[in-house]
Amino acid sequence: MRRLYFVGVSTTQSSIMKIFPAWAEVLGLDAEMRGVDLPLHAPLADVRDAVAAVRSDPQAAGALVTTHKAAVHDAAGAWFDELDEAARLCHEVSCIVLRDGRMLGWAKDPITSRQAYTQLLGPEPWRDGASDVVCLGAGGAGLALLVAVLGEEHQPGRFVLTDRDPERLELANQVLSRLTPRAEVELCRTAGTSDTDQVVTSAAPGSLIVNATGMGKDSPGSPISDAAVFPRGAVAWDMNYRGDLDFLRQARAQEWDRGLTVADGWRYFLHGWTEVIAEVFDVPMHTTRFAELAAVASEVTGRRVAGTAP
Repeated sequence: MRRLYFVGVSTTQSSIMKIFPAWAEVLGLDAEMRGVDLPLHAPLADVRDAVAAVRSDPQAAGALVTTHKAAVHDAAGAWFDELDEAARLCHEVSCIVLRDGRMLGWAKDPITSRQAYTQLLGPEPWRDGASDVVCLGAGGAGLALLVAVLGEEHQPGRFVLTDRDPERLELANQVLSRLTPRAEVELCRTAGTSDTDQVVTSAAPGSLIVNATGMGKDSPGSPISDAAVFPRGAVAWDMNYRGDLDFLRQARAQEWDRGLTVADGWRYFLHGWTEVIAEVFDVPMHTTRFAELAAVASEVTGRRVAGTAP
């Protein structure tokens, strides 16, 4: 039996623990899941030990990494025989594959971000360039969104990326220097919710407002306060699908008055896992198969796959 590792913060609480056995049966995989929990901001030595455990397990097929994607790159990047372009660009690893005695690494988030936001917004959401993208959080998910959006043929009027950590914004600036954006890009250091409230409130009507901080799942709270006013007609997307989901609650409180479309991270979660499973187990992941697996996940968990924006 092959083993897929899941490196995260609270893996036992993830729906994937229920979903993966059902998916394995559908896909004909003789495989099991093993979770590895590391706290937020875990020492790099602990992250390195986790990667070493995966690498040394003869039954390991690979791993999916969530919160510690950047730490895996920093702690064990030299161990990889090959990293894909996105992993090198974003300095993160979200997918580890052990194949033919080699350890390979991918950053899958730019792909899964695009899959998720095009489901919400449509295939060419910024053709008119009139709206903005405001991404709260410049961690791995935020950088991946930056790369995905700035790789589109049609781009938003502005892409605003915020973070409290100046080092994350410096890395974002390095990533930006290797892209050719047509959107105006603003990197904003925020000291607290009053700063992020202002960023959200000043966005153009119809903008995409994203919580990519992990707040509401990996840590309590929300990057904005209850006083923040969403732009009229905005799409509020919380990349989390479980936890307190305070950002989602705040958006839903304004859903009708402000004409918002509100979505959690369930589809992002599904795309993230199916992309990694496809890579680790060499399983083609076409639209029909994704729809089948999404239906299985819905049946197992009782959740529906989020619909598209009107």
